[in-house]
Amino acid sequence: MYNIGEYIVSGNSGVGQIVDIVDSTKIGGTDKKKLYYIVQPLNDGKGLNYVLVNSKRIPVRKVISKDEAETLVKEIPGIEKLALGSQRSNEAKYKEILRSDDFYQWIQLIKGLNLKNEERVSDGKKVGSLDERYMKMAKTKLYSELAVALEIETDEVEDYIRSVNNITD
Repeated sequence: MYNIGEYIVSGNSGVGQIVDIVDSTKIGGTDKKKLYYIVQPLNDGKGLNYVLVNSKRIPVRKVISKDEAETLVKEIPGIEKLALGSQRSNEAKYKEILRSDDFYQWIQLIKGLNLKNEERVSDGKKVGSLDERYMKMAKTKLYSELAVALEIETDEVEDYIRSVNNITD
């Protein structure tokens, strides 16, 4: 069980901070044995998420450590891009990757979409809206967790990755 104030990663909700832990009677349920984390999402200051403690259906884990984040960032240049086909055939694959807790798959997806988008633009085509949406979702998941672990702002993560790996445009 996690504590109030800790950052966790929960299913599709992404990174959030636990602001309270309550039994279900406090949120309209009847079972005092069921506990819920009340989580303030990192990237959405508007609402709260209710996450069942010890849920088997929606996994919850602690945000990676600073050391793990620093190691992951250094490994990024060596991670292969995901081979992509047409947008239609890729959507199920995109969803599966984003549901996983696998940072390497998130990075592979981002790299694959970056390459695909660059090729489309160089061919005079627009970036596909589906690819653009999933790129944003993958970056949000990866960057928000790295931001918490590295104790920097989410919008600083991409520059941090570039500087650690000496990447220039």
